[in-house]
Amino acid sequence: MAELGGQPIIIIDPDKKRTTGRDAQSMNITAAKAIAQAVKTTLGPKGMDKMLVNGVGDVTITNDGAEILRQIDVQHPAAMMMVEISKTQEKEAGDGTTSAVVLAGELLTQAQKLIELEVHPTIIVKGYKLAAEKAQEILESTAINVTKDETEVLKKIALTALSGKGSEMALDDLATLCVEAIQAIADETEIDIEHNIQIISQRGGSIKDTRLIKGMVLDKARAHKNMPKKIDDAKVAVLDVGIEVQRTTTNSKIKISSPEQMNEAYQEEYQTVKDQVDALIAAGVNVLVTQKGIDDISLHYLAKHNILAIRRVSEDDIKKVVRATSATLRSNSMDISPEDLGSADLVEERGMGNYKMLYFEGCENPKAVTIDVHSGADFITEEVKRALDDALNVVKVVLDEGKVMYGGGAPEIEVAMQLREYASTLSGREQLAVSAFAEAMEGLPRSLVENSGLDHVDILVKLRSEHNNGNKTVGLNLFTDEVTDMSNTNVVEPLKVKVQSIKSAVDAAVMILRVDDVFASKYTGLMDVDPEHRVDSYDGIQAPSLEEIGED
Repeated sequence: MAELGGQPIIIIDPDKKRTTGRDAQSMNITAAKAIAQAVKTTLGPKGMDKMLVNGVGDVTITNDGAEILRQIDVQHPAAMMMVEISKTQEKEAGDGTTSAVVLAGELLTQAQKLIELEVHPTIIVKGYKLAAEKAQEILESTAINVTKDETEVLKKIALTALSGKGSEMALDDLATLCVEAIQAIADETEIDIEHNIQIISQRGGSIKDTRLIKGMVLDKARAHKNMPKKIDDAKVAVLDVGIEVQRTTTNSKIKISSPEQMNEAYQEEYQTVKDQVDALIAAGVNVLVTQKGIDDISLHYLAKHNILAIRRVSEDDIKKVVRATSATLRSNSMDISPEDLGSADLVEERGMGNYKMLYFEGCENPKAVTIDVHSGADFITEEVKRALDDALNVVKVVLDEGKVMYGGGAPEIEVAMQLREYASTLSGREQLAVSAFAEAMEGLPRSLVENSGLDHVDILVKLRSEHNNGNKTVGLNLFTDEVTDMSNTNVVEPLKVKVQSIKSAVDAAVMILRVDDVFASKYTGLMDVDPEHRVDSYDGIQAPSLEEIGED
């Protein structure tokens, strides 16, 4: 508030609270670090799970960072930035959300130490950007190429993505399913997982019963109970129109004055429908899939000729059936020819009670497939589905980019080592920020080690020693708890996941560090800061005090 001639001048709304300088930076950093710490223990194949209970009591048990951050009700603006980078990471790379958030938290921890040493945030930001560019160069120089035909390498990538996500008892089988699914739908231009790979679930059996269906499953029942439930050697016609008498768009009326005229009109309608069905029969159709309706007369006639019909199928599902069976989508049943028909070894209606589904199986060279997940509990099924989604996406990313690298913390240790050498070539204070970036990179393998119950000091010393001796692919094999050459293991990760996690983390850290003034409405209660900058109003996640964070 300023004064003019003894009269106060209100510049800032009195209902807003202002936090500036070091207080604003500490508050935002602490809130962001709280989010990183919330998911930090889930990192790696031996990470812990989180139990999430929503407002109506539904329970989700998961260690998927993206899912955790999606479900918690984060309210603090700085914490929300961390949630946003997890969304960006998932969208761009398909996996690595937890790594991106944890790395952002480590970068902010190191930045806070530099701020306390009177290093200006602008210098830190500049140094972080230099380090990020250098880190990307280092990662790219250590990556190896991979092609669509290298099934074993792709399987290792899927195994790494699936590890620690509730699917350990069937890891090998699930990884194989993921690779086969991607290879089935891959073409020369793109791999469209969203539209060409369907993941369904059924309660019963175990995860080992999960299978790949070379075809599609429609959440539909037969159009008529008198139609066959099962068709072997199916010949599939797909229409985007109905099998029914077409109604005119004009408001016309026909006057019928005798029973004979009524019968003639009925016979005319029947003949129109009969001609359409006869055309399907002549083409050899025994399964019909339509986007529109099928009237009662048509249903009767189709059932009479043992044709299994499915009506009112959504446009997306129609396209999936076309891609799975290699059928040609037609807009007129009279134009159907044998060449337009798709094929499947089996089309069958399955289900219990009123819930039915139609399975198209044994399609030849399908470009749309289904993964049928089985387990004994819904929460297990949902976690396996999330794990499969991650694995499918990382395999896709690898085929899109064609580059992978060995995991186990080896890339992060190598980046940290080379960044320290790079920092020594810089003359300004930016070298402090680059060195801090190197420390932050080592935070990821440190978290992997801690989550495995091992001594992170001993492990990190061994890893640094190996990398100083030029062994760039040496890391920690978390399946054996040994420091080893990761090129001899199954731990392989996409280059893009590593690069994007650094980009996402740096973007979030830079944005938070550049804020030195916060204006907040008092009624929100979100920006209240106590002397220790404790932020505790985002759905049970309590930001630790600076003393509690300490050197971690």
